[in-house]
Amino acid sequence: MFHMAVSDFLVRRPRRFRAVQVVLPLEPAPVGQRDLFDDDYIRIRRFMTGNRRRSLSGTGLFEVRSIDHIPAEERHGKVWHQGPFWFTGNFVLTTMVTGFIGPAMGLGLSWSVLALVLGACFGTFFMAFHANQGPRMGLPQMIQSRAQFGVRGAVVPFAAVTFVYIGFNVFNVVLATQGLRLLLPGGRELWYVLLIGVSIILAVVGHDLLHLVQRWLTYVLIAMFGILTVGALVNLDTPEAGVADGLSWTSFLAVFSVAAGYQISYAVYVSDYSRYLPANVPAVKVISWTYLGAAGSAVWLMSLGALIASWMPAPDAITSLQEVGNGIAPGFGTAVVLVSSLALITVMAVNAYGAMLTTTSAIDSFRPVRPSVRSRVVGIVSVELVVFVVALVLPDDYLGSFNNFLLLMLYFLVPWTAVNLVDFYLVRRGEYSVSAIFDPRGMYGRWSWRGLLSFAVGFGTMVPFFATSFFTGPGAEALGGADVSFAVGLVVSGSLYFGLSRGLVAQAAPAAGATSAG
Repeated sequence: MFHMAVSDFLVRRPRRFRAVQVVLPLEPAPVGQRDLFDDDYIRIRRFMTGNRRRSLSGTGLFEVRSIDHIPAEERHGKVWHQGPFWFTGNFVLTTMVTGFIGPAMGLGLSWSVLALVLGACFGTFFMAFHANQGPRMGLPQMIQSRAQFGVRGAVVPFAAVTFVYIGFNVFNVVLATQGLRLLLPGGRELWYVLLIGVSIILAVVGHDLLHLVQRWLTYVLIAMFGILTVGALVNLDTPEAGVADGLSWTSFLAVFSVAAGYQISYAVYVSDYSRYLPANVPAVKVISWTYLGAAGSAVWLMSLGALIASWMPAPDAITSLQEVGNGIAPGFGTAVVLVSSLALITVMAVNAYGAMLTTTSAIDSFRPVRPSVRSRVVGIVSVELVVFVVALVLPDDYLGSFNNFLLLMLYFLVPWTAVNLVDFYLVRRGEYSVSAIFDPRGMYGRWSWRGLLSFAVGFGTMVPFFATSFFTGPGAEALGGADVSFAVGLVVSGSLYFGLSRGLVAQAAPAAGATSAG
């Protein structure tokens, strides 16, 4: 039933937002009558308005949009840009560290790679379908949750998502600092400040700069890691038996869950970077490009991590890359580490940008926030200050902490992604009132019991199947320690929400159609 509904959504022609008419010397044609990717049109319009340096996602150098709706005349970009953006966004050292976990648990190389590939591809499925929400609604990812949880009730998933952003940036700044200190002087505190400072600047400039940097980094990373991967396959001697072929279903499911949770974690901000696309871009293209980019980089880098961890008894992300690369050519490994460290800075900016949107949405739930450059700067700086403090107290042996972090992330995000996707594709079928999302007295209300109850029940049913280093539920023990909580959470949360929302199906389209943004 889910497959049929999604297929029906993908093939039907999506609604278009009406173009906002602006009084200009050269007035733009309606959205459906001009080429939204026409660079000449954009240049002419900038000239006629007397603002040659104007950015379509902001005014002047800085983006000014925040949690507010992106109007039709500001939509721009090419759908294929989602591919390299998410390829680079996922092609970071933290992704490779995820690949270390299987061999560390005694799982053989081939089984580790299989578990990682299946888990990454499974988790990316949910992330990619969230990407389609951006062009349709013109809103950041998490504020869309108000339609399911209520304007104020959405702070429940907001809190979990903020934890995700901070956690990822802590690991990113630690790894980037380790890499840069291989050649450059300075204590870790100094590098934390410098790296976080650069990420703040990138995030403040905003959406278009982040897309541009990520796109160009893709070519550099593919070239350097292509050479590194071939060299690793040729030069590394992995065990032929024992560790190479060891299989434990408990470990296999644990690795699968970690890889899936890692990918699902990107769902919390994927629409942030697709919301500027024109509303009439084909859904299948948005989903496909996002999936190819995110899944491709995850499968590649996680598998490389498993290969290295099978060869090195106690792998370290920085040392491992340097040693493998220098085995190909003197100094090459050091160069790979430096490029990887620089790539982490842009990902830190992407996370800071998303964290700002989420925290702003949370504050706006109780007190209206006027979108401005100042509010964006305050939000980004505040989040990164927390990252700095947490990074200072993080223990040196962080691999175990990283594993637990990924599992906790999966636990909190699974009920949310199930509720959000079921609402978008099966209940309301992409029809929403954008104005009501910002109105506590609107059709979505302050607290939506359907979404909150589905989230709570789904999370509660997952607890008996948790399997972590600090807690193992009775369900997991009965399965020999295997963690299948993600499957339970997806089915329970999604099914319960759909059952509770059946009465909304007939009302969703007419209600949203009367007030949908334009």
